[in-house]
Amino acid sequence: MTSSSIIHWAGFDRIVFLPLFLILIFFIIRNYRRILASVTQLTHVAHRTTIFAHFSPHRHLAKAILLCSGVIFIFLALLQPQWGKKEHVIMQEGRDVLILLDISRSMNAKDIKPTRLEFAKLKIRALLDKLACDRVGLIVFSGSAFVQCPLTADHAAFLMFLNHVDTEIVSSGTTALDTALTKALEVFGTAQGRKNKLAILLTDGEDFSCNLDTAKSNALNDNLHVFALGIGTKDGAPIPTFAPDGTQSGNETNEKGEIVLSRLGEETLNTLCSQIHGHYVPMTYDDGDIDTIATQVAHYEKEKFGYTKISMFEDQYPWLLGIAWICLLLEWIL
Repeated sequence: MTSSSIIHWAGFDRIVFLPLFLILIFFIIRNYRRILASVTQLTHVAHRTTIFAHFSPHRHLAKAILLCSGVIFIFLALLQPQWGKKEHVIMQEGRDVLILLDISRSMNAKDIKPTRLEFAKLKIRALLDKLACDRVGLIVFSGSAFVQCPLTADHAAFLMFLNHVDTEIVSSGTTALDTALTKALEVFGTAQGRKNKLAILLTDGEDFSCNLDTAKSNALNDNLHVFALGIGTKDGAPIPTFAPDGTQSGNETNEKGEIVLSRLGEETLNTLCSQIHGHYVPMTYDDGDIDTIATQVAHYEKEKFGYTKISMFEDQYPWLLGIAWICLLLEWIL
């Protein structure tokens, strides 16, 4: 939407049709000039009223002006002008969805370009487009977990928090799925009366949890539904290490000095989802995986978040269409 201090143009993207309307106005003006030129060539000014008794240049000028005005007002109506705000009270409905994002060091692996973490963030952005009416929150985790963004319907604010996520936020570099599940249950515990508790887990599936069985039991008892999206490949990739200036200094190695490969733990994620109210979705390079998750989420009933007041500009284009109709009617009468 484009706006001035008074008028908001909700359909400003339709400005692309301007050349068509300019061409139409050009032909109207050319037709008017052609009529005048033809009359001038066919008759002398002294005999014009005798030969063309009913011809009036002023009437043709008025018809041309009315036609052009009608076309202009139709074009302005197409841009959907709005002015004058009006408050509306609406009931907010949707689902609460927590996104659990793995930010362990293994998410820096580059078997998925540019990295697993950046690829996961791209998936989250794509998912957000399909959860338009839902509240979303962001929990980041590795060895511990914390809320990066609380549940909100403001997706722009959510994306701002997401953009600042990297693997340096949490000091522990290993993955503990139990911390993510526990933190999700804590967040949903503050929202009493929720029928559906939905969480979307994005991780490479490597897990060093100490209390995963307890976390799964709590998730099952609290009716937490988890949709897991595995990020990574079965072949795996080395885990990069970085110098203080942020440049890659090498790869992680084990006690024997061998480079450690981080592989997608599909079995772990499959087992996790099968033991609670969950569903594992294999990663795809297109939006097939996101579509699957969005479809699964859509099966759950929407809940009421409460009433809210919103200010909306009133559409005023019917007035312009009315003026255009009057102009065209007067042109036809003339």
